[in-house]
Amino acid sequence: MCGIAGYLNRQGAANADLLRDMCDVLRHRGPDDAGYLTDGRAAIGMRRLSIIDLNTGHQPISNEDGTIWTVFNGEIYNFAELREQLESRGHCFRTRTDTEVLVHLYEEEGAAGVARLRGMFAYAIWDSRAKKLILARDRLGKKPLHYAALPGRFLFGSELKALRIAGLPTDVDEQALRLYFQFGWIPDPWTIFRHARKLPPGCWLEVDSSGKHRIERYWSYPVPERTVDSRVSQPEMRNRIRDKVDESVRIRMVADVPLGAFLSGGIDSSVVVASMALQSSAPIKTFSIGFEEAEYNELGYARLVADRYQTDHHEIIVRPNAIDLVEKLVRQFDEPFGDSSAIPTFIVSEFARKHVKVALSGDGGDELFGGYEIFQDAPRLEGYGRIPSAARSAAAQLARLLPYDARGKNYLHMLSRPSARARYFESNYAPYQMRKHLIAAEWMLDEDYSYLAEFSAQFSDCVAPAGSDLLTEMLYFEATAKLSGDMLVKVDRMSMLASLEVRCPLLDHELAELSSQVPNAWKIRGRQGKAILIDAMADRLPPELLHRSKMGFAVPLSPWMRGPLRDMLHDHLTGSPFTDRGIVNAPFVRQLLEEHQSGRRDNRTWLWSLLVLEMWFREVAAPAAAPAVCG
Repeated sequence: MCGIAGYLNRQGAANADLLRDMCDVLRHRGPDDAGYLTDGRAAIGMRRLSIIDLNTGHQPISNEDGTIWTVFNGEIYNFAELREQLESRGHCFRTRTDTEVLVHLYEEEGAAGVARLRGMFAYAIWDSRAKKLILARDRLGKKPLHYAALPGRFLFGSELKALRIAGLPTDVDEQALRLYFQFGWIPDPWTIFRHARKLPPGCWLEVDSSGKHRIERYWSYPVPERTVDSRVSQPEMRNRIRDKVDESVRIRMVADVPLGAFLSGGIDSSVVVASMALQSSAPIKTFSIGFEEAEYNELGYARLVADRYQTDHHEIIVRPNAIDLVEKLVRQFDEPFGDSSAIPTFIVSEFARKHVKVALSGDGGDELFGGYEIFQDAPRLEGYGRIPSAARSAAAQLARLLPYDARGKNYLHMLSRPSARARYFESNYAPYQMRKHLIAAEWMLDEDYSYLAEFSAQFSDCVAPAGSDLLTEMLYFEATAKLSGDMLVKVDRMSMLASLEVRCPLLDHELAELSSQVPNAWKIRGRQGKAILIDAMADRLPPELLHRSKMGFAVPLSPWMRGPLRDMLHDHLTGSPFTDRGIVNAPFVRQLLEEHQSGRRDNRTWLWSLLVLEMWFREVAAPAAAPAVCG
């Protein structure tokens, strides 16, 4: 696991000091080693967290004649198979690392060779013969890769802070900020900076010596099946899922360093731990965190799994310094990120890192197998389409007239939406009426953005084909846009802040492809999500877990905001730096704060999003370091 960075300069020779600065700001991603290459106008470098081939895996790594070089972040799980094939074609390997496969595969197949890889990855290849730079990112977006095509130079890096060190302009992308208020995170390919972008998952990018770049897609998440294929029975599909889960877990247990697993007490992490235990001759190290507040504490359920499989179990009740923790996390994301579950993700990563260097997690089960409660509401949201248009118009008018905190206001607005997709967005993301009260008009997305042509164009890789039913649309959007823009960003940044590698077996791309073949009716049974995954693994799990209500991975943020975070909230959200930006309705923000402090309403989601935003603005206003001169 690593952090990578570099650039292609069209205005002179590469600057080795600048490259070193770009990589050093990523030291948390790779504290064990560093490597740099400057070749004419090109510069690529890395910081390494050593996991496989500890002694000879130093990067950058080249081919036999030193004309092709790579820096790599991630793990290639089928590298041994690929290496054998490449050796049979005459390629000579000098190390045991999976990174070396990349240069020889590129020699054989060019940039398109990325489609042969199975794993999580983001990498850069410098082809000195063709004078071009290749960037590539894994299929589901587990590993990040940012770039900026600037006048005279092309920058790239695992995190935006590496680009900022190199002088990336910090002009805010207005559309990205509007999307932040809609979702609470900024989806691919946007970044908060107008001049920087994220390379979308499943894509590779080529930059030539003139600075021109093009992006090619090598993989797309398959559209989930709506109907049952009579050729495959449900028992057979359960067996396929079980076998593929076990294989996905097994290939992620290869490491030359201590390895363990997160165990939350939910279905997905329990499935992973059970599979690990059944395939290991030694007890699995498992890590769980809990809180004093009972509604946030799943330790009892995690202990059931740990006891069943006799894991080497570690757990703590967390009492963090909330202010210091929040400041550290906001700084790490480089852009506004409003998912507060980043807090427990960092805490459990930091806890696990005291014992292991690699941890497996259960991320992905909800997205691929329909675990979120909103999926169960698809028939209801579609059914509202039968309401006469006159009644929907009346509901919209009434919603506009009601005060913001009137019971049913958001519900009435949702009913009035003209499409099932729009009703899903209104139910699952930031309600329009709330945004209208809170945000200045110029920072608002169109009321009907979720079904306008602009949306389909901007989210073309995340929208199911025309004619899809609502459940298919929901499953597809959550498994593409939300997964790469929210869930995997959180896991990557928080684990890397702790210098811990996290592997996600349930997001193996072959398992993802298999999950898309499962009919929707087998994923969601009445009010039960992930039905087929639970059926496939039921005999491995304690009965108490099988039908318990879903509990999100969260912290007691509401009481923290009334306690240790109270002064910070008020200072940031009522001070003139924030209100003078002209982004929010300042009196309404004060109303949200007063309601939350009095206990009349729980406004933690909105207050957290605003706090993160203002802390980000203050961080950007104070540059991390003086950038070195490029060229």
